[in-house]
Amino acid sequence: MGESPTQSGNRVQPTDIRLGRIVRLLMENATVVVSGTKIAQDISSNRSEVWRLVQQLRGLGVDVAGHPATGYRLKSVPDLLLPEILGPLLRGTIFNLQLHHFYKIGSTNTAAMAAAADGAPQGSVFLAEEQTAGRGRGAHSWHSARSTGIYCSVVLRPSLPPSDVLVLSLAAGLAVCAAIEQIDARVKLDLKWPNDVLIAGKKVCGILAEMNAEVTRVRYVVVGIGMNVNQPNFPKELDASATSLCLATGNEWSRVELTAALLKSLDREYRLLTEPKIGQKDARRSILQRFTEQSSWVRGKAVRIEDNGSRVEGTTEGLDDRGFLQVRTAQGLQTILSGTVRER
Repeated sequence: MGESPTQSGNRVQPTDIRLGRIVRLLMENATVVVSGTKIAQDISSNRSEVWRLVQQLRGLGVDVAGHPATGYRLKSVPDLLLPEILGPLLRGTIFNLQLHHFYKIGSTNTAAMAAAADGAPQGSVFLAEEQTAGRGRGAHSWHSARSTGIYCSVVLRPSLPPSDVLVLSLAAGLAVCAAIEQIDARVKLDLKWPNDVLIAGKKVCGILAEMNAEVTRVRYVVVGIGMNVNQPNFPKELDASATSLCLATGNEWSRVELTAALLKSLDREYRLLTEPKIGQKDARRSILQRFTEQSSWVRGKAVRIEDNGSRVEGTTEGLDDRGFLQVRTAQGLQTILSGTVRER
């Protein structure tokens, strides 16, 4: 498998696992130069193949010093979302065993939905350094610059009715906020129903939950999370509406550290909602209450909602017990099932 993905039918091939093994070996021997022969033995290959793979790592932005004659060493720890780097940080969660990394992919959600249809286990994670066709809700696309954001989709198989999937999506928003605040508690975050995380009114993260379900039970849900982390700027058409954690705080963030915090946080929220011993009704109530507390949009906000050509205007009055938005309009209280919410 080369640096760019190859197509097998319509399937994008994941990143060569030997890249992660080389990174792990160099990280474990950070203070010494590791010979090409030693690396070749470790990945069951030869020295010329090691050189080719090292060149590929450099193409991914990994700072590797050295060449075949002298050996190699890492000059700095790479901020790549490789399974060998992330896996050890996710022990004890449902996400530590099935990590799939792509250098470049159309959409992690598309890949995760296809894998889920083929029987991929719960806890499968799809991560990409770059998306060429990142998707938001509806017909929206998601800007996915290489190795600056987190583009992540997870496969879940909850024993829940389809009506509870919205609550799961809201819980993902809470997980995003908890992960960011764990790393920098000074970041002031706002949740916009149903699936955006904002900083100072600009979007820093979007969530896209897609499901395959029967009438009474969910077969699987894919929760996709696109987070702007280290983007220094955005295309002109997004400048007014998007921000990144780097732009908001003035600091570069470790995507590895943030992704680990995110998946741990999502694991906690998911277990709360799906493990019966904790009490599902209380868990749902907790998610709706915490979402309401962390959102300036859920109560008392003058909004307009557009959905497939229809338009509703009014003031938000909280969430109903399924997580749908209640809006007081001139015609009375309306329950909003979907749509794009904008401030009036």
